[in-house]
Amino acid sequence: LPHPAQQIVLQEAIQTITERIRRLERLDNELSYHVKNWRYYPVVKAIQAMRGVRLLVAVGVIAELGDLSRFDHPRKLMSYLGLVPSEHSSGGKRRQGGITRTGNTRARRLLVEGAHTYRYAARVSTEL
Repeated sequence: LPHPAQQIVLQEAIQTITERIRRLERLDNELSYHVKNWRYYPVVKAIQAMRGVRLLVAVGVIAELGDLSRFDHPRKLMSYLGLVPSEHSSGGKRRQGGITRTGNTRARRLLVEGAHTYRYAARVSTEL
């Protein structure tokens, strides 16, 4: 960079980003360690079989939803997440709209984030 002050600002930004990355890696390692003792760990592991869902998304979804057996039908789960279509009906006229977006926004956001990977062809890494 042409000016020494610009170089200082750049180095500070790089250092800040590096520290945040280390912090996130440390927190991710702690989560990986502690989730193995959680009673919902088998469910977390099973959910990770879906594309786009790794440990952080799976733990977040199960932490938000809790025990999935409390939903006796998948429609109730979808309703809880706000993933059912809205409907405006009167008499013989029936109009359906987009999803209602009422319900647990955090769990819905995590699931939608994971679902974005289904737009593309699957690429299975050697790790998976």
